[in-house]
Parts: sequence; C-alpha cells; structure tokens
Amino acid sequence: MGLFRFFLTVTVIISLNSGKMLKPILQVLYGSQTGSAQDTAHRVARQARRKQIQVQVLPLDSYNVANLISETLVVFVCATTGQGDPPDNMKNFWRFIFKKSLPLGSLSQLDCAVLGLGDSSYAKFNFVAKKLYKRLVQLGASMLLPVGLADDQHHLGADAVIYPWLTALWDKFYALYPCFSDVIPLSEYEPLPPTYKFHFLEKKEVCIPNTSLDQSFPTQSRPSPCRLLSNLRITEASHFQDVRLIEFDITGTNIAFTAGDVVMMYPQNSPEDVEQFRQLLSLDLEAIFTLQPTHSTPCTMLYLVENILDISSVPRRSFFELLSTFATNELEREKLLEFSSPADQEELHSYCNRPRRTILEVLADFPHTTAELRVDYLLDLFPEIQPRSFSIASSLQVNQLQILVAVVWYKTKLFKPRRGLCSTWLASLDPIQGETYVPLWVKKGTLKFPKDKDIPVIMVGPGTGVAPFRSALQERIPEGKHINVLFFGCRSESKDFYFRSEWEKAEKMGHLTLYTSFSRDQEKVYVQHRVLENAKLLWDLIASKNGCFYIAGNAKQMPASVCDALSKVFQQEGGLSSEDAIQMLAIMEKSGRLQCETWS
Repeated sequence: MGLFRFFLTVTVIISLNSGKMLKPILQVLYGSQTGSAQDTAHRVARQARRKQIQVQVLPLDSYNVANLISETLVVFVCATTGQGDPPDNMKNFWRFIFKKSLPLGSLSQLDCAVLGLGDSSYAKFNFVAKKLYKRLVQLGASMLLPVGLADDQHHLGADAVIYPWLTALWDKFYALYPCFSDVIPLSEYEPLPPTYKFHFLEKKEVCIPNTSLDQSFPTQSRPSPCRLLSNLRITEASHFQDVRLIEFDITGTNIAFTAGDVVMMYPQNSPEDVEQFRQLLSLDLEAIFTLQPTHSTPCTMLYLVENILDISSVPRRSFFELLSTFATNELEREKLLEFSSPADQEELHSYCNRPRRTILEVLADFPHTTAELRVDYLLDLFPEIQPRSFSIASSLQVNQLQILVAVVWYKTKLFKPRRGLCSTWLASLDPIQGETYVPLWVKKGTLKFPKDKDIPVIMVGPGTGVAPFRSALQERIPEGKHINVLFFGCRSESKDFYFRSEWEKAEKMGHLTLYTSFSRDQEKVYVQHRVLENAKLLWDLIASKNGCFYIAGNAKQMPASVCDALSKVFQQEGGLSSEDAIQMLAIMEKSGRLQCETWS
C-alpha cells in the first residue's frame, strides 16, 4: 500500500541547475495535505516534459534539503493547513529552513518563486506561502515572481491564480534559458509516457493487504486496525442530517491521544462505484499486478480501485487535460479541450465544480474516450484517496476512541445526490453484521488545553464542533479542572442536541457552565449571540483569571462571528477601543489563549 501513498505534501520546489549546464534539470518538490499541491506539482512536471525539459518530481521532505544551497532556480508551491501550519510532509523542510543558524546570504545564488494554495475562508490564508517567501528573501534568494496566492474560494477556484502564475513562470524560464527557445515542444494532443507500467502476473495469487495488528506505534504508513464497536445515529430520526457517534476499540493497538488530537483514516470507495468503474474501463478486478520500475508488492486490481483511486472525487482541470490526450472521437476531444483551456474555466466550473460532478460521471459522459484508456495510465489519471481526519470525541481513560461524524448528503442539479466518501463509508459499517476493522492512526491536533486546573476554559463548539470539547471535558473533570464554560449551538433542542445528558450531568455537579442556542427553535440565535449576552462572565474569566478561549466547527462564518462577538465583549466590559480589542485577540492567539480548529 505504501507504494501508492507517496507524494502527500503541498510545497513544490522546482529546481534548475543553470550554472553548470546549458540545459537544466527541473526538480519539482512538493508537499500536500489534501492532494491539491501534488496535482499542481505534476501539472508543472507535465508542462516541463512537453517543453523537453528534463524533470524529476519529489515531495519536499524527500528532497535532500542540504542540496538547496547549490540550486540556482527553485519554485515553491505551498499549501497551508490548520491555523497557518505547513502540511505534514513538508514539516522537516519547514523546521530546517527556519533554523536561526542558517547564514543570511546562504541562498544568494538562488532564483526562486513561491506559489501558495489556500482558502480565504480561513483566517491565515496562504500563511505558509507568505512566510516562506519572506524567509527566502531573508536568506538572500532572488524572487522571480510575486508570491502567487491561489484561493479555493474564488468562483473559478485555484486555477484563477495558478494558470497566469505558471504562464509567467515559463516566460521567465525562457528569458533565463534562451537555449530552450529553439526546442520544439511535444504535442499537447498526445499522451506522455505513463509514470508506471502495470506488469500482470500469470499466477493468480491472492493479494490481501496486511490487516494484522501491529504492536509498533501506529502511523500513516502503518495504521493500526481497530475493531468497530458501535455506529449509532444520534440525531432524531426525522432530522434532515444523519450524525453518527462511532466507537472503536483500541485495546492492544498502542494508540495514544490527548484532548484536541485527531484520528486519521483512509476511506474506501463504495461497491456500487467500484462496479461502475470496472464496467466503464472493462477491468478484471481479480487480476494481480506489480508496478514497474518500482518492483512493488503484488496487488489486486480490486484493491487498487477500492482503496487507492479516488474515483468519486470532483476532477480538477488537469484530469481533463490528461483525458483529452486519449480522445479519438472528435466531439469528445473538442469538449475535453474546451474544459482544459484556461479561457473556458467558467464553462468547466459550470459543468464540473458547481454541480460537484464526479470522475465516474465524467467518464460516463465521454464513453468513447473512456474506452481508449489504458491500464498503465490509471495512476496518472486518477488521484489517490486522501486520508480523512476527525476530532476525537472521547478521553483515552475509557480505552475507546469515539468520533462524531455528520454524514455528507446533498442535492445539486444532477439527479444522483452527492455523498461524502468517508462519512458515507463509515455510516455503512455495521458491527452487528460481523467484526469490522478500520485502520487508524492519530496525530496531534491544533487545540492544546492548559495543565493548570485553576485556568478557566471557555469552549465554543456548535454542531459537530463540540467533539474535541467532549474529549477535553472527559479528561479535565476527573483531574479536578472544574472551571469549564461551553457554548453549544444546533438547529433544534429535540433533534440534534449532542451529548445533552452528559452536559446536564456535568452542570448539575458544578463542573460545567452551559449556554445553548437552537437556531430553528427561536429567532435564529447562534453561539456568537450567547457569547455577547454573557460578556460580564467572559471578561472576568479572560481578563482576571487568565482564561483560555477555544473555537471549533465549520470555517465559513462561525469563527469570524464568534471572534467579532468576543471583540465586542472586550470593548463593552473592558472599555477597550475597537483597535485595542483586536490587538488583545491577536495577543491571546499568539500566546495560545485563543485557539481555533475549523474545517470547510
């Protein structure tokens, strides 16, 4: 499985060794949390190959960062995760590049550019790209282009920035290396050689991925299979949303966590989607193969389609670019080229992004081209399934791990409802039908809770955002940390008031102060309104008792609205000006007394 789980970083470094050779080698080093930067990195590499530039693609943490000092031309493409954090597989590079011991002129020979991939609904939009840009300048590097700040919230998506940025990059490349101006590029209408070749084995050996319990510490490359104990719907049956409390047995797994941590897992494609994919591509799912030239462990085609290829995702523009190279039907070819063209981004957005059309549905819409696809191109065409993360909603003290999962289901103009891959898969698992194991690993979350029991903790967690705070309270209350305030909001007191009995019991024992808002039971009162209503208490806890303030939930509007309410609390009760209130929030955030964990 590890052969497919590579290149998961979001920082692309393009390195060109111009000083020692007439025609440089282009290295694309990337780091990615969700696969967007990986896609962008390979997009850069394909463009380079078509321009007859020798290129190598690597994730940032697989690149020997000590070689950076000898590079002459580098492009970084960086995503930002969490609250301004680098992606997991560029963290080693990140630690190195910000070492205080690095001489300020150590990269003076380097020409470089930075492209950021981000989402402006988050407070620290493209923070990693901006910070890296400044650090490279500080180390003496010369910047080829202004930092590119791609935004998923743009109505045309990240491509609205990526395309013109890459165009400017190649213009700069040809200016630096005029020897390439006479090189005839490869045709854009022919597929490049595949990255791998599938070598099918004649002997039909059964290939079963290793699911035995591993006594070493569970990691992404070696998750620990955990038995599913229960899968309960906790929203009222008539409620529009299906929310599950799912529990795993972690006995004997060496999985450890504290409040604020997150559990990670890889979902599986549904049997229905796997079967449709098999039919569309005429695949033999029982076939066993190895990949060349990697000398990989034998694997079944079923395992590849079920566990590796993200066939239900919404395709990026790069997918249409690749698909168009296989088209022989003129009408399909023309449409695919239209979707691939930067000039027709609005057309692609209307066809693909707005209705959330999946890869499977696109393949069905282009049957002649789909029939032309060769197995060797599967790993080039289809993205890998990315791991999903969930805030842990329980304490380690019970030796069980619980998560709160809202099953994603919504309608667009397409006939078939859109479903979340991971939430739908989890909801389908039924321990009553037989033992079910889900491979898991845990990583540190962004929320950190104080050790001092006298420090008050104020938590704002509407909806499933309450999950990490349940974990925190299960951990804090037995430790004698009883100054806890929780603001919880949902639609209806009778339909989606998660963990109501637990909160009421803790409140009755004097271990919790609870404030609720039910937006459909009254005139749209939300958690931010409750924060403002309790300004006197909050000012006392924060200003006099050094309290910590936490926000968890959807990233769209809630976090900003809560912070705005908290700013008004400071103005109303503390007599601060608007500017001073904002400054106080910034100081709290920097010191860790204001923390957010949000998702879109």
